[in-house]
Amino acid sequence: MTHYARRDILRLFGVSGVTFASGLWGCASATPGAEAKTAASAPASGAAPGPLPPSAAQKEDFFFLQLSDTHWGFSGPPNPEADLTLRRTIATINRVPTRPDFVMFTGDLTHTTDDRAVRRQRMQEFKAIVAELEVKDVRFIPGEHDASLDNGEAYRELFGEPRYAFEHKGVHFIALDNVSDPGARLGPDQLAWLAKQVAAVPKTAPLVVFAHRPLFDLFPSWEWHTQDGAEALAILASHPNVSVFYGHIHQEHVHVTGRITHRAARSLVFPLPAPGSVPKKAPLPWDPASPDHGLGYREVKRAGEALNVEEHPFAKG
Repeated sequence: MTHYARRDILRLFGVSGVTFASGLWGCASATPGAEAKTAASAPASGAAPGPLPPSAAQKEDFFFLQLSDTHWGFSGPPNPEADLTLRRTIATINRVPTRPDFVMFTGDLTHTTDDRAVRRQRMQEFKAIVAELEVKDVRFIPGEHDASLDNGEAYRELFGEPRYAFEHKGVHFIALDNVSDPGARLGPDQLAWLAKQVAAVPKTAPLVVFAHRPLFDLFPSWEWHTQDGAEALAILASHPNVSVFYGHIHQEHVHVTGRITHRAARSLVFPLPAPGSVPKKAPLPWDPASPDHGLGYREVKRAGEALNVEEHPFAKG
């Protein structure tokens, strides 16, 4: 990526809940501009592919964006501009000349509702807004607000399978569903599927995992965990280079389990308090004087075999 392009992105991406990932370990190509084939890719509409085959394709630098917890349909004092934030974010992304290779929404696309018709309406509205993104590849996973009340029925109708795997320019990606089960479980079938996917990833290739909930026990009393997350982490631990990007907690958070680094993204609608910092979990109050309302984005770039993460606050206007 050119210096000019990176400068444009850093200047214009004053948007909330965005992960900027560039220079992932293993992505740099000895032949700049070489095209890499994408194997076993699942489209945003969703059919889940089989195991990931090893790739002999040359690897090249790229970046993707992670947006999380948009909660389309939310209204209330924690964000009086909730109906505008997503549209503003998409408009900002579209203004940047350099396009991300793909965009990943890591769950809670819509705000929960007991009304089945309203749930589908919100998902349809969300899809229509996101369709304005001038990015060829847009992907999704559900959050509990999207899927836990109906075991993911509406989500599957509108977005396809909630779990899938794909390879992009030498990096292997696995998207997990730890929300369709109302008990916040991956389940034995998905764990077996995950083991098969991980086993197929070459040890020399980076592995990036997307999930909505944290896979480790961050704060179980606030439902900031996955019931069988320890089993998933045991499977992932067999690979030497794993990064997990998740949402759900509406704030920056970095945690390491063994050799696995877990990074939470900020929300696009409102922040939540630090785990265990208050007696009851609730959105933080909207502060009109705040320069970023507790929202922001991050840049992730390669440093040898590590990922360096730089957080940037939301820029109003």
